[in-house]
Amino acid sequence: MINAEYAVAAAMLICLSGALATWTGACRKSTVGWIAFGTVVVSSLLVLAGVTSVLMFGSGKPVTCLAVPAFGFALRLHVDGLSAVFLGLVATVAMPAALYSVEYMQHHLEHGTGRYYPDFLLFIVAMYGLISTTDMMWFFFIFWQMMTLTGYTLIRFDPKNPGRLRAANKFLIMMQIACAVSMIGAQLLVVAGGPSGASSMLMYDFDSVSSNMPQLLLKNPGTVAMALALFLIGFGIKMGMWPFGQIWLPDAHPAAPSPVSAMLSGVMIKTGVYGLMRYFLWLVPANACGDYPVHYWGIALTLLGTITLFTGTVQALKQDLSKRLLAFSTIGQAGYILLGLGVCMTLIGSKDSAIAALGVAAFYGALFHTLNHGIFKSLLFLNAGSVLHATSTQDLNKLGGLMRFMPVTAVTTLIASFSIAGVPLFSGFASKWSIFTAAIQGYPACRLLPLCVMVAIITSAVTLALFMKFFGVMFLTRTSALVAEKARKHRVLEVGWKMRVPQIALAAVCVLFGLLPVLPISIIRHALEGSRHGFGEVLAGATLLAPGGWTGLGGLNHESIYAPVILALVLGTIFLVTRRVAKLGGSQRRSAKPWLCGYVKEADMHRYRARNFYGEIKRCVSWMGGASRPQAEPVPVSDDK
Repeated sequence: MINAEYAVAAAMLICLSGALATWTGACRKSTVGWIAFGTVVVSSLLVLAGVTSVLMFGSGKPVTCLAVPAFGFALRLHVDGLSAVFLGLVATVAMPAALYSVEYMQHHLEHGTGRYYPDFLLFIVAMYGLISTTDMMWFFFIFWQMMTLTGYTLIRFDPKNPGRLRAANKFLIMMQIACAVSMIGAQLLVVAGGPSGASSMLMYDFDSVSSNMPQLLLKNPGTVAMALALFLIGFGIKMGMWPFGQIWLPDAHPAAPSPVSAMLSGVMIKTGVYGLMRYFLWLVPANACGDYPVHYWGIALTLLGTITLFTGTVQALKQDLSKRLLAFSTIGQAGYILLGLGVCMTLIGSKDSAIAALGVAAFYGALFHTLNHGIFKSLLFLNAGSVLHATSTQDLNKLGGLMRFMPVTAVTTLIASFSIAGVPLFSGFASKWSIFTAAIQGYPACRLLPLCVMVAIITSAVTLALFMKFFGVMFLTRTSALVAEKARKHRVLEVGWKMRVPQIALAAVCVLFGLLPVLPISIIRHALEGSRHGFGEVLAGATLLAPGGWTGLGGLNHESIYAPVILALVLGTIFLVTRRVAKLGGSQRRSAKPWLCGYVKEADMHRYRARNFYGEIKRCVSWMGGASRPQAEPVPVSDDK
């Protein structure tokens, strides 16, 4: 059995070595990408081995990797079930992003790959460290700064573009604010808690702070409330929570190279989710949970999650730039995760075991959606990167008819779009279903929950409309002039295998999680069994959903059943029967050019473009902000493929 802490430490050292190798070997541009990819694969496999060990055999004790008595701090790593899930997500997304970079960055050689791959690897190191460290102050600060500074340099990869510089500066400022307020929150708890019996090097250790929480809740509840509010602001900024997400996220994610956009949206913002889950549910020991007003904090998070998911998605509806649309959508999906966490906290402290079990269901849904979003949003950014690579534009108004030229990218984009919109049989539906059913059935504890869920369900419909626009204008409309010109020049616009394989792999996970949601649910259940601290004891002691075998999931009281495999068989049968009946008439399919009343010839200006979608809805919600920006072309892409 491999020790998870040592596996993570080894993975970090390997990535550090890889960063040094890619920096010193930057002149060998043909191999530096493969060196980085090999480094990521080895380190990710190590992390996944450690994660598997924790899920199968439980977590061990924290490991001290570095102690500096002179400065009074120590680096202690600990991988329990909760951190194992997030580490696994980082490792899973990092591998396809690294492979995708090998070909994608060939068109950015003029900017120097030596400035890209070292920062990319250090970015991964920082996320591994931030998730596994137990230090709430010094090494929290070190890993946060490493993640922020490398993220900053990756976002402003092309310093000649002023838009990228502004986006990077916004990212840097907001991340520094988030870091500062989170550290102030930790300092408040340490100062107010007094001596904990731990050595000075461990005074900011998570377990040391947690041991002081019972007396703090009794003697200084206001201090605890202030610290938790600061944690909410700090980690909320990181995950894109309203109103902070709108300040930096829609500019930073589109500005970065597409593999970095996938890492930013798919996994970096999940460190904020991890922080909220860890600090709000695991910081207070089990014997003090009765004194912790978790219900009221849950209502606050539920409201913030509802506002975040609605505003982010509606603002995404206004966008005409592909990656900016996806960035606003990231805010909306972060709102679903926050909603699930809020519903969990609202219900989990109830003395009614049935209500508390619904809180567990909501947490499963929130963590499941975290995994889902990490996969399908990473895939969508890679899809957008492939289209950008082929057409040199993010402007959806200039795109159209790419299905025939980029079939693999089109199919994987369709799968990701169905997943994020929560279409049944795809991954996003199962996680949203868990959150919605828990909140609706939990109305006796808080009558606000069904209202918030109603907003969330309506927003899911808006998400579907959003990705009908995103997919339709790129792949299904008549071929645009720009695409036709690119096709005449290259014939085949589809990206190379090094960019296709990551898309196919992530799309396969979306389908797998959608048809067999019992797989991620089982992973989460094993993870919680290895995280029995604070409310983790309640989460591990209850069952989210009565298992429905490999065919699906059943509700807590068997009042609701979701069986995607059976549903897929039924829908497949209906489709085959309908297709057979349709062919009995012997009708022939034909195609013709659009008839423009006989007055003008067909031209590119007559296509239905992205800006023409949902005009009345956009006028009705114009007061919400997030207006679409004119096209500012990103990093130039060479036509030499």
